Amino acid sequence: MAAEPIPAPRPKTGIPKNPGRRELGMTATLLFPNREIVEQFYVPIIYTACRTCYSEMPPEEIFRKSVDGEFDPAKMQKLIASVIESGHGSTIEHIVFTFGITGVSRTLSHQLVRHRAGVAFDQQSQRYVRFKGAATMLPHSIAEGDEALRERYEDQVSGALELYGEMLEAGLPGEDARFVFPNATRTNLVMTANLRALSTCPGCGCARWRSGRSVGSSS
Repeated sequence: MAAEPIPAPRPKTGIPKNPGRRELGMTATLLFPNREIVEQFYVPIIYTACRTCYSEMPPEEIFRKSVDGEFDPAKMQKLIASVIESGHGSTIEHIVFTFGITGVSRTLSHQLVRHRAGVAFDQQSQRYVRFKGAATMLPHSIAEGDEALRERYEDQVSGALELYGEMLEAGLPGEDARFVFPNATRTNLVMTANLRALSTCPGCGCARWRSGRSVGSSS
């Protein structure tokens, strides 16, 4: 009996994989910092910011002593809590987190990038990346709704992606062919935000995670 042929490995691509209609398919991975950096430096940075406002000691000395364990951790935590509870939120803006976000819809990314205070974004380009076989999002309400409407939706999305491919093959530039893309097209991005921006994010429009289902409040 002949052995079954081994399938050729799939070429590497930056295009998000299509996880299937019933999967959200999006991931948010913390790229920076790691646990060691957080534990060693993040509390001292916040404490330095807090204490600098009420101390004659230079900030570099406060930070050095914080990292070296020369201050009582309980007293450090008490001061930090007191300052933050007083509304002095700028003290936690010195702390940043970087996330790799993959497989989200362009609708979601449009909501995210509207909010730039304390947040930086870099997103996968529809101009420089050729999205042949691009993955798309099927909203939960459409997936579980009327079958005829779902089929029409899928036909529209498939037709748009097919037309995109035909325009590329005809020599049209990617920055023009991309205009046919639906908002359901998935994308990747990198987001860096300070701690204050992250802590207030659920109360703003960027919490409208349009990824097939809505989570949080809407703008």
